[in-house]
Amino acid sequence: MMDAQLKRGLTEACVLSVLDREDSYGYKIVKDLSEVVELSESTLYPILKRLEASDCLSVYTVEHNGRLRKYYRITKTGRLRIEEFLRDWESVLKVYTFIKEGGGRNEQV
Repeated sequence: MMDAQLKRGLTEACVLSVLDREDSYGYKIVKDLSEVVELSESTLYPILKRLEASDCLSVYTVEHNGRLRKYYRITKTGRLRIEEFLRDWESVLKVYTFIKEGGGRNEQV
């Protein structure tokens, strides 16, 4: 089972990446991420709130079928968070490769 902090970081990066392509709303974000990560709307909204609170997103509303729909837009801070994630991920990949290849153990017996 994946570590909760790692999963949270991955999910936040995925949400930011979707919003880096275009502004979007909750249901569509869940749908866009469905092939990559299992995410429900009830899980997504706390993530969106955290990202908004950390200035990674801005929010605006648009009327749709007589109701207001909340849209999320990535900010400069959000784009910087993606860049930071990608830099950090390179380090994670080195550790992953080390572990997968047997921790550098000598194969000779």
